[in-house]
Amino acid sequence: MTNSFVHTDMATEHTGVLRVERAAEHLKSTFGTKGVGASLMLAALVAAVLVVATRLVDSVAGGSHWIAGWALLWAVAFVAIALLAAPARNLSSSLRAARRSWDEGHRRAMEDDKTWQVALQDSRVMADLNRSMSDAAVSFYHKNY
Repeated sequence: MTNSFVHTDMATEHTGVLRVERAAEHLKSTFGTKGVGASLMLAALVAAVLVVATRLVDSVAGGSHWIAGWALLWAVAFVAIALLAAPARNLSSSLRAARRSWDEGHRRAMEDDKTWQVALQDSRVMADLNRSMSDAAVSFYHKNY
């Protein structure tokens, strides 16, 4: 008789995936998520300024005086970082607030749609909705007129 053995002690999770997840958690706990948007926005704006500055330095220098061009490019980079940090932070926070507002409006619209679908099937819910809408209209009228 032949004996066969089944080994079930194989790993159920990939070790590489676990390392990446741990690294992501470490980065998130180290840097947080609040300033990431502003940092990315600042990096994008500075990169755009540097592309324009590189084009200008290449056209003006024409291959000569590359050290002066390099120094000018770094000066432009540091000035751009200094000048664009606050606007990038403000833009990032306003975009975050707009996204939160949109998410809240979308969530409320979905809840209203679910309630309306239930009200179409149940006359008691429809009566409750009608009553609350008429009460709201009356209180609005008394408050404003």
